[in-house]
Amino acid sequence: MAKIFTVHPDNPQIRRIEEIKSALSSGAVMLYPTDTVYAIGCDLNAKSAVERVRQIKQLANDKPLTFLCPSLSNVATYAFVSDTAYRIMKRLIPGPYTFLLPATKLVPRLAQNPKRKTTGIRVPNHTVCLALLTALGNPIISTSAHLPPDEVDEDLEDHPESSLSRMELFDRLDNLVDVIVDTGEEPTYEVSTILDLTGEEPMVTRRGLGWEEVAAWV
Repeated sequence: MAKIFTVHPDNPQIRRIEEIKSALSSGAVMLYPTDTVYAIGCDLNAKSAVERVRQIKQLANDKPLTFLCPSLSNVATYAFVSDTAYRIMKRLIPGPYTFLLPATKLVPRLAQNPKRKTTGIRVPNHTVCLALLTALGNPIISTSAHLPPDEVDEDLEDHPESSLSRMELFDRLDNLVDVIVDTGEEPTYEVSTILDLTGEEPMVTRRGLGWEEVAAWV
């Protein structure tokens, strides 16, 4: 059974953030809200926790995992950022965008695309996420809390995950994660826009939240 931490969405309590940070540092997997969807995540550097996230989501090893960073300067620690990519990212972060970038050696193989050596990075516009990132000092894995069909109840067809309330989502994941961060925010199911910045020209590979902001110049 997961431990639920109630956190104020705008003024997160320092003590709660420290408690969650301690759990993450010890290898916990958490369910938490972001500025897009509720996500399943962990400390990027906790190998066993990253492996658990992959198992929960039933992700093949060639599927890269997105992770959150607190700032553009922090992104540059984990990815090679070209001048063009830097200009684009500076205009868009923090916000609902995932940037595909060439990974540095600091990104664990478990979070990379093994063939392309790329990874997905976000800088969220979410107070609690940023507080956790600052406290932890490491990036946090962020993959949507949407689960494969055989990981959820048999009545999924009658009760699709996209209509679940916050508490129903918590109940569904209670036995799969160690920590649940409850800010009182109800789930939304609008995903991030994905921008591939690995080539000479930026490419939008998924239209999501904030797509209109980049439509005119990408």
